[in-house]
Parts: sequence; C-alpha cells; structure tokens
Amino acid sequence: MAGCVFCEIVAGDTPADVVLDEPDLMAFLDRRPVFKGHVLLVPRTHVETLPDLPADLRDGFLAAAQRLASAVVDGLGAQGSFVAMNNVVSQSVPHLHCHVVPRTKGDGLRGFFWPRTKYREGEAADYADLLRRTLGSG
Repeated sequence: MAGCVFCEIVAGDTPADVVLDEPDLMAFLDRRPVFKGHVLLVPRTHVETLPDLPADLRDGFLAAAQRLASAVVDGLGAQGSFVAMNNVVSQSVPHLHCHVVPRTKGDGLRGFFWPRTKYREGEAADYADLLRRTLGSG
C-alpha cells in the first residue's frame, strides 16, 4: 500500500534490520525500541488491524510471535517478553504489527508507558543477527 512504511520495508524499498523473513510474514527491529531487541512482526500483505487478518494467516502469525518471544529470551538473555498489538488507537503505523519486547525484572517498564531507547551505530545489525541465528534463519 502506497505510503505505508511497513509495506515499503516488506518490498525492500525502506531498509530495516530484518529478523525473520518468511513467505507470509516479516519481522524486523523497531527503529525506536522500548528495549534493544524490540521486534515488530508484520504480515507481508497490507492488513490494518488484527480483526482484518485473514484466517489463513492467523496461525502462522501467532506461531511466529511465539518463536520471536522465545528468541528474545534465548538469544538476548532476556528473562521474558512483552507481546502486544494495538488496533487503531495508539497504532502508529496503520499496518498490523505485533510488538515483541525483551523484558528483564527491574527494567523500568510500567503499564503502557513505553519509554524509547536508541541503538548505537551498527548495534541494531548485531541484535538482528543474534535473533536470526537464534531463530535458525541467519
């Protein structure tokens, strides 16, 4: 869809640190992560909200979210993960995306206040590589 940054990433027109690249789905690092290793999972086709997700993509989407939730623990040493989706309200990009955020006790995340951090030069690529290797796709 024209003007959708996630569609541009899927098409390869906008660079991203890709973590998972499958026929129906793609996952990449959030440019403004809550914590380093924060991943966004999207369907390749433009779908705006979870209720719009076609049934034939639903199981694969959830399975990929499960794998990513495990990968942030196994690959990054997080103690757990926070997995979330917004539908319309607070959805900064109108393309369905699932946030998978690595969590550690005492990390400071409270409720739905999402502070953001930044990667140092080249650091995002290192995080993406760790996650790809953990997923077995790198």
